[in-house]
Amino acid sequence: MEERALLRTKGLKVEIEDKEILHGVDLTIRAGETHVLMGPNGAGKSTLGYTLMGSPAYKVTGGQICLDGKQIQGESADKRAKEGIFLSFQNPLEVPGLSLASFVKNSVEHRRGERVRYWDFRKELERVMEVLQMDTAYADRDLNVGFSGGEKKKAEILQMLMLKPRLAILDETDSGLDVDAVRTVSEGVREFQKEKGRALLIITHSTKILESLKVDYTHVMIEGRIVRDGDASLVSKINACGFEEIRKAEGQ
Repeated sequence: MEERALLRTKGLKVEIEDKEILHGVDLTIRAGETHVLMGPNGAGKSTLGYTLMGSPAYKVTGGQICLDGKQIQGESADKRAKEGIFLSFQNPLEVPGLSLASFVKNSVEHRRGERVRYWDFRKELERVMEVLQMDTAYADRDLNVGFSGGEKKKAEILQMLMLKPRLAILDETDSGLDVDAVRTVSEGVREFQKEKGRALLIITHSTKILESLKVDYTHVMIEGRIVRDGDASLVSKINACGFEEIRKAEGQ
């Protein structure tokens, strides 16, 4: 008997400002799997991530999004977060007046639906910051204010590790990072992969972050459609030949 999918999209069509961006996307992700979604700029990769998270800017005009077999395309982003979906932002916002620690603690409490003891939270926060090689002083600084690009991305992975979502969607997490920062962020992602029953969807047009990660499935999106599926070896083929060969083969 086939294991039920954690997340499944079927014939998903999405538009923004009356322009259709996704043209019938089918994707199945099971617990414990790591999927990579690749494609050229403007292919619709980030649109899929934001749609799965429930951004109101993206309108589902057809198809389904199911989490544990239940349709969620009408649910708000905060409800999806509470049910265990997490999205890291490509360009994290700065939030003056709200510390990183306070933001993460509030998010954890919302996810669990209960208060969290401060000292237990702080101990776990500092442990995760050590994994990410983050100075603990960042915990008490305003969220992302004055953070470097690398520290902002680390803060996103910190939130993921603290929230413990069932499905984490990482949108271009390695963009703009130097080699050392990519290595550190990858360590955080590997930490997440250790936990049984969690799934990852890594959205990227690069492969830097994938070099030290276990990848189960790779998907190529071009012009709003997934045109090729494969295993981790597909990443190497893309590195060697680029997306143009796939585009030609699929008649895109």
